[in-house]
Amino acid sequence: MISDWTARAREIDSFKVMDLLKRAAELDAEGRDVVHMEAGEPDFPTAEPIMQAARRAMDAGHTRYTPAGGIMPLREAIADFYQRRYDVNISPRQVLVTAGASGALLLAFSLLAAPGSRFMLADPGYPCNRQFLRLLEARGQLVPVGPELNYQLNADLVARHWAEDTAGVLLASPSNPTGSVVPSAQMRAIADQVRQCGGSLIVDEIYHGLTYGFDAETVLGVAPDALVLNSFSKYFGMTGWRLGWLVAPEEAVAEMEKIAQNLFISPATLSQHAALAAFEPATIEILEQRRQAFALRRDRLVAGLRELGFGIPRMPEGAFYVYADASHLTDDSYAFCWSLLEEDYVAVTPGADFGVNRPERYIRFSYTTGLDRIELALERLQQRINRG
Repeated sequence: MISDWTARAREIDSFKVMDLLKRAAELDAEGRDVVHMEAGEPDFPTAEPIMQAARRAMDAGHTRYTPAGGIMPLREAIADFYQRRYDVNISPRQVLVTAGASGALLLAFSLLAAPGSRFMLADPGYPCNRQFLRLLEARGQLVPVGPELNYQLNADLVARHWAEDTAGVLLASPSNPTGSVVPSAQMRAIADQVRQCGGSLIVDEIYHGLTYGFDAETVLGVAPDALVLNSFSKYFGMTGWRLGWLVAPEEAVAEMEKIAQNLFISPATLSQHAALAAFEPATIEILEQRRQAFALRRDRLVAGLRELGFGIPRMPEGAFYVYADASHLTDDSYAFCWSLLEEDYVAVTPGADFGVNRPERYIRFSYTTGLDRIELALERLQQRINRG
């Protein structure tokens, strides 16, 4: 009975990009040529060395449960990755392999967000963060940030907005939807401020590896007590394998592993064995070539959107998104995005997915499609503008 549904369930908002994705798939099935720029999913297939590792694991019969925290060879490989890429030493016992980065975030919030507490989040930001908090009877404390702040929190904002019920801060660097990055000095200052306030810091680093012209630095280099989320979905191109990880102090990992045992039993076994190949030099070479392709797509898309009048005051530094001000075209980006899909067959995501900070002005474009498709989307946008 609908009347029996909990208020908590009713208050969980839909993930609007998934609604658009569903409709776009229906239009594809009808034979429409939809340009897909809505989902945060790389269009490249999983790299062949990872696929080969999965086949070997299947042939070897690796299909049973693993420990809830993941197989030790993968935890060791992740720890070694931090040493090689960031020159940061962590123990494999600080690594928790999870059912996607979403699983990692749910475990982190389960540990740190007590019922009735709030976690400070930049607005705009990834929508599921605040939905996870609501599920745990906590709340997102949204702090509006704009291009003048590079769409990120800083230590001063944390201090000014900290309240009695604030449990901590979640940062995303690079960010979804803006592609902005928190510089190391700013990250250190935020970590110091959160520590001074008696809270916890979680940093979403799932788009690490997808920065352009530089390599992002992990928060662990300046704040070893922070909890870090990462994923095999974005840079490593393993979206459907549903595998991520979390780095935290050992005592926190032990607590979260206990929670993971109850929620997930274990991460997917084949995915874990396949991911062992993600850090091999041959795989990294493939992934770096793809990073270069994303950079070219970003540059073309940003230039094209600016020519069409979209407001993009700062070049996105990472991820594969452009968060563009479309107020010259509409005062309702949600309706505009649906109209663009239904009439022009371009699928993009409205700002309403990402918070309450002037969402009606903004559209997120995902450049997870080829340059030829980006050109087609720009042509269709130009035709839309010409029609008035």
